[in-house]
Amino acid sequence: MKGTVSVIGAGTMGRGIAEVSGLAGYSVILVDSDEKLARLGMERLISNLNREIEKGRISKDSGDGAISRIKPAWDIDSINGSFLVIEAVPEDIKLKQKVLAEAEAAARADAIIATNTSSISINALASALHKKSRFLGLHFFNPVPLMKLVEIVRGMQTSDDVISSAKAFVLDIGKTSVAVKDSPGFVSNRILMLFINEAIKTLEDGIASKEDIDTVARLGFNHPMGPLELADLIGLDVCMDIMNVIYLQKKDDKFKPADMLVSLVNSGKSGRKSGEGFYSYKK
Repeated sequence: MKGTVSVIGAGTMGRGIAEVSGLAGYSVILVDSDEKLARLGMERLISNLNREIEKGRISKDSGDGAISRIKPAWDIDSINGSFLVIEAVPEDIKLKQKVLAEAEAAARADAIIATNTSSISINALASALHKKSRFLGLHFFNPVPLMKLVEIVRGMQTSDDVISSAKAFVLDIGKTSVAVKDSPGFVSNRILMLFINEAIKTLEDGIASKEDIDTVARLGFNHPMGPLELADLIGLDVCMDIMNVIYLQKKDDKFKPADMLVSLVNSGKSGRKSGEGFYSYKK
């Protein structure tokens, strides 16, 4: 039998990480400090797995097996039997440091502690921990069940055996890993957020419509979706937060969020999840 993985944070990313881990045969504890949110996260995870079964993407045995292996929890002490603990709470450095410190205190002594941050410095997060050698970044991509990539981010004190164990885990859950240094935005968001931000500025300047900008990316670059569509999928608030993190760390104006992005977020338009962003998703 495979070991136990704990995922802290029952939101979109946490549920996705729990789902792929459960499908790969691991026992999973899906933790949230709020019991209602933990139970809701589990309900949504089950709903997604049942939808995958109905669409024939996974077998009923696989889906049912994963559901049986994933358990919701709202007590941090529930993680103490896990060999791997993955934090997946919102992109707020103080919140993440608090959660990571609590996780380290509750986890077993030899547990690997990982963060799913998409842009915050691994070394900055490690400052909240005692066992910095057992800590690293595991940056999954949304939607986790479909996206194959995981960025493995080494901190200054991350040990080689922790990196090796992380690579083995990522491979075992059917993902491909890339090793990156701890740098603002890592590789993925350093490139992607510039692309999205420049697309927004192109729209601001009236050079082309949003539809045509996205069509250029799809048909001209062979991308599956355009940058504005992708920003809506990621969440405009999430994009803005990532850009701000990189901008503040690098002090480079090219990462400063475009005015239109800030305006949309401040208006409560955060993309698909709110029903409106660059496009409307209201039924």
